[in-house]
Amino acid sequence: MSSEPVERRLAAILAADVAGSCRLIGIDEAGTLAQLKALRKTLLDLKIAEHHGRVVKNTGDGVLVEFASVVDAVQSADEIQRGLAEQNVDVPQDKRIELRIGIHVGDIIVDENDIFGDAVNIAVRLEGIAEPGGICISDDAQRQIRGKVGITFDDMGSRSLKNIADPMRAWRSRLGDHAHPAEPTKAAITTAQLAFPDKPSIAVLPFHNMSDEPGQEHFTDGIVEEIITGLSRMRWLSVVARNSSLVFRGRRVDVKQIGRDLGVRYVLEGSVRKAGNRVRITGQLIDSISGVHLWADHFDGGLEDVFALQDKVTASVVGAIEPTVIEAEIERIKRTPAASPYDYIAKGFASQRTWSRAGNEEALRLFRYALQLDPSLGVAYVLASQCYTWSKSFGWLTDPGLETAEGARLARRGLELGRNDPPTLTMAGFAIAYLEGGLDVGGAAIDRALELNPNYAGAWGLSGWIRVFRGEPDLAIEHLKRAMQLSPGDPLMFAWQSAGAYAHFSLGRYEDALACVEKALRERAEYLPAARMIVASAAMAELLERPETSVARLRELEPSLRISNLKDQIPYRRPQDLAKLADGLRKAGLPQ
Repeated sequence: MSSEPVERRLAAILAADVAGSCRLIGIDEAGTLAQLKALRKTLLDLKIAEHHGRVVKNTGDGVLVEFASVVDAVQSADEIQRGLAEQNVDVPQDKRIELRIGIHVGDIIVDENDIFGDAVNIAVRLEGIAEPGGICISDDAQRQIRGKVGITFDDMGSRSLKNIADPMRAWRSRLGDHAHPAEPTKAAITTAQLAFPDKPSIAVLPFHNMSDEPGQEHFTDGIVEEIITGLSRMRWLSVVARNSSLVFRGRRVDVKQIGRDLGVRYVLEGSVRKAGNRVRITGQLIDSISGVHLWADHFDGGLEDVFALQDKVTASVVGAIEPTVIEAEIERIKRTPAASPYDYIAKGFASQRTWSRAGNEEALRLFRYALQLDPSLGVAYVLASQCYTWSKSFGWLTDPGLETAEGARLARRGLELGRNDPPTLTMAGFAIAYLEGGLDVGGAAIDRALELNPNYAGAWGLSGWIRVFRGEPDLAIEHLKRAMQLSPGDPLMFAWQSAGAYAHFSLGRYEDALACVEKALRERAEYLPAARMIVASAAMAELLERPETSVARLRELEPSLRISNLKDQIPYRRPQDLAKLADGLRKAGLPQ
């Protein structure tokens, strides 16, 4: 055995390879090789040198590069892909040279002018699962660049890489608007069996044009693009890039096979039929494992304003898919053992949706376990904080001061980690507002969520509550209507209806408040905000003859409630809103 010391060092490794190089060489060997040589000289070598990289070796149609900084490696890769995309603008699709790039950071072994080790192997395998024109990086690399580069990476979940012992979490860059990567070949799609990521995943197939008008393809493609963009704003959902699903255009393929080929649990397909100046768009969401149809709907509209119609369809589809996928994931995880943090989150959801004290406590335990597995998961912090908001809403707190402080702490930590994730922003914002009265911070977080995803029904619904707290009842009603339009069958409808009742109550519309809160209580009879509101609004409307509107019923649910501690239950900003609620409950007989 050699006694020579082995030189090791920490490095960021970039592996790049030309997508479809064999096909390009087969078409024009001399021309392709000349293009590759020019590409290295005019783009690759320059960008690598600008970011202090060292070319370890050229591999014919690829390159292996070492960087001292993973930030430099990622920025170099991004500039290379952007430069190449610009060069390809006027090049026919089948003649474009496009790179796949993989990046990992780790320990390498240096032997003369070459490098070896797992870090190199992983970078090469990540390059293999990158899209043409895209960049795929490891979780270790993503952690080091977070907040340091202006490049968006989407979570691909846990991936099994060839000859790498353990599955690895990977991230992929979103292709820029100027990039038009070549479509994968049919063989590449039909033979590759991708592992499911560790979070819910979906592919949106090209919609079928049933109008027999070739020009109509642009309209159908526009709708699909908008839906993919809308779904991609849901950071908890892994969305397959359009270029990967485009290969299925015009082909009759079993949905289960598509799920296996693309590594997705859910598939959205649809069609567009035009008659004169009217168009009907249909969509259906399918579980690719079982083949079960989870959701279907159709949308009719005129072509006078194509963009308005696309916006309407996108909002409706995205708004309906989110709660549908969440419920499907809850049902799925009930039947399978948890393996990833997202599995424990789904199990926590299932426990929480029993709407019981024991279920809420079990959900909190599961969310905290997800955090042990991945302490950087902002959504797990805010889901844990949400357990405390439900405890407050259902009267399960045993030490209100301590528990509400802990819920707010978790929410603020989640907010730090998830400032670009709409669900995280939404739940954190509501918890901060509801548990500690941080109405401005909470409102700003939810406003940010709506900027990122204007089709997120949950953000509109909880924004309604924030507006109630802040004394903006008209705006609250507007936001709540938007939530209900986007997700008419949402499991949280009872909370939105209750918020609507509070808004109407503040405006002196007591019978409207009664109508809203009665619907909420039919769904969740022990939801305390609704139980208080039905008593107060019935008293103000002088309609106290029913048992559910009596203060005796309310005190059964909430024995400790008094006029004097009412301010601790709902964080009103305006004294007149609190005074009006107190008047109603006092009139019903609630003691001071």
